[in-house]
Amino acid sequence: MAAKKKAKKKAKKAAPKRKAVKRKAAKKKAAPKRKAKKKAAKKKAAPKRKAVKRKAAPKRKAKKKAAPKRKAKKKAAPKRKAKKKAAPKRKAKKKAAPKRKAKKKAAKKKAAPKRKAKKKAAKKKAAPKRKAVKRKAAKKKAAPKRKAKKRAKRKGKR
Repeated sequence: MAAKKKAKKKAKKAAPKRKAVKRKAAKKKAAPKRKAKKKAAKKKAAPKRKAVKRKAAPKRKAKKKAAPKRKAKKKAAPKRKAKKKAAPKRKAKKKAAPKRKAKKKAAKKKAAPKRKAKKKAAKKKAAPKRKAVKRKAAKKKAAPKRKAKKRAKRKGKR
């Protein structure tokens, strides 16, 4: 009795494995049929698929054509975002510009006498040098005349 019980237990334990083997074999046997069915369905659906593809072609082509533009837009996005972020600052700067300009003008006006005095002093300092340069240039210009005069004087002495 115990042996019979043991055998029954073993058979029960092995059943799932056996069933799986059976199932696999059935699947393998039915495979060509299944494949043929799939192929037939695919063949039947082909015209519809082609029509759908044909209908979608212009859209696809347009997408392809627009791709570089889209890519450029994507590339430029951080710059655009930064610009947008900086806009309030820029606007504030623009608003403050007249005030800033007035401040600059006032500072310039205030500093004018000092600047003029500096310029005058520099001019005064450079005057002897400038005069010397002028004198030298005048001398150089007058040299041929002077030489001719000298030559004439020498000729008259002879």
